[in-house]
Amino acid sequence: MASLFHHRWSLTIILIVAAVTLALIDRAKGAAYSTPASGFQATPWKLAHATFYGDETASATMGGACGYGNLFNSGYGTDTAALSSVLYSNGYACGQCYQIKCAESKFCYTTIVTVTATNLCPPNWSQDSNNGGWCNPPRTHFDMAKPAFMKIAQWKAGIVPVSYRRVPCVRKGGIKFSFQGNGYWLLVYVMNVGGGGDIASMWVKGTKTNWLSMSHNWGASYQAFATLSGQALSFKLTSYTSHETIIATNVAPSNWQVGMTYQANVNFK
Repeated sequence: MASLFHHRWSLTIILIVAAVTLALIDRAKGAAYSTPASGFQATPWKLAHATFYGDETASATMGGACGYGNLFNSGYGTDTAALSSVLYSNGYACGQCYQIKCAESKFCYTTIVTVTATNLCPPNWSQDSNNGGWCNPPRTHFDMAKPAFMKIAQWKAGIVPVSYRRVPCVRKGGIKFSFQGNGYWLLVYVMNVGGGGDIASMWVKGTKTNWLSMSHNWGASYQAFATLSGQALSFKLTSYTSHETIIATNVAPSNWQVGMTYQANVNFK
């Protein structure tokens, strides 16, 4: 009898241990599946080419295809670049950060510059891809603001081979939301995004609504066709690169206005 009791007790312990082990494995699998990557890490160096546009004031770079407007007011300054369409990804690359260094040219400096993607360098099919049509697909190309280009090479070079890599965007403060539209159509330009620097999807929530999905308009802008006037607004954003999602609560007060920019107290890392 004692032997039978001991056998049953040992079997019970084995079954409990097995159940706990399986539960821990399932929990680990679930955590691995549901938890997004923690932040964005720099990518390996790759080869491309770079040119520049505008003059030393970088005035020609303002108001690019990402919709950031005056880049000084937006906080991006003159260390910016227009991306060829291969990199631009229909605007989802807006806000991404790249390190660029000149390579294998007598005009090179040794400086490495970090730029933010703020514009599109469109194809020029009237020019050969190797002679003027620098941004024609499938070329990977950076058309840099002249002050940024002059940090890596002599401007008289015109075009230089470069090494580049994606790096995390280091931003001060929270994400900024610039409002356009009206009480029935909200268009938001998203700026000062840290981490991957980009946005894949976005939602808005008023004090009288549930979360409403916003559609990608162009560049770094997202829109919602809804009556949101008179409501304090919160936003939920998912990074295009890291797939992380953050919530910025009560970004704009109930008396928000078109033409104003509001800053959250959260950002991607």
